[in-house]
Amino acid sequence: MSDGVISSGWDVLDASHEALRTTVDAVPADGWHLPTPCENWSVAQVFQHAVGDQIGFAAALTGEPGPDFNPFDPSGDMEGADPAAFLEDALDRAAKAWAGADRDAAEVPVPVPPHRLSPWSGSAACGLDAAVHAWDIARATGGPSPLTPDLARPLLKVAREIVEPLRAYGAYAAALAPEPGDDDVALLLRYLGRNPRWSAS
Repeated sequence: MSDGVISSGWDVLDASHEALRTTVDAVPADGWHLPTPCENWSVAQVFQHAVGDQIGFAAALTGEPGPDFNPFDPSGDMEGADPAAFLEDALDRAAKAWAGADRDAAEVPVPVPPHRLSPWSGSAACGLDAAVHAWDIARATGGPSPLTPDLARPLLKVAREIVEPLRAYGAYAAALAPEPGDDDVALLLRYLGRNPRWSAS
């Protein structure tokens, strides 16, 4: 964890937040317009969507206001924006919300179907959103993958709990068939409808 970073106390979520934080920090000034594995969305739009989703997960837990923009219709306008501050506010909100979640509860509220999950699954679902969009941004900007096999394994577990209903809304593309030699990261990405070898060129 970086200095000054708020920990949620949930390992998968904290690792996913760090993946997104590190990836966004490495986006070059001229990289926000680049295309991403999310069809028709630029790096800026994926970033804005990811920020909005973290706020949405926090709001579901705390009852506080959600994002003041539609994460599913991000503008892509980064004029005058401070990406690091914009992201850190969202990650702080999500980390604080999950730090306060009742680990012994049978279910906690989440902003995605089925809208209630076990505390571990809910926190991991929040992490899944951050980590996969970190990968999208890294892939678009030529950075190293922020996903590791150790992180991908629990993310695939929660993905199998929540992703199928979301495909109907277009949040995820149809799963791609595994290929020989796929590691845990590739298996996760293909399940989420992403080609592990995606390139903008």
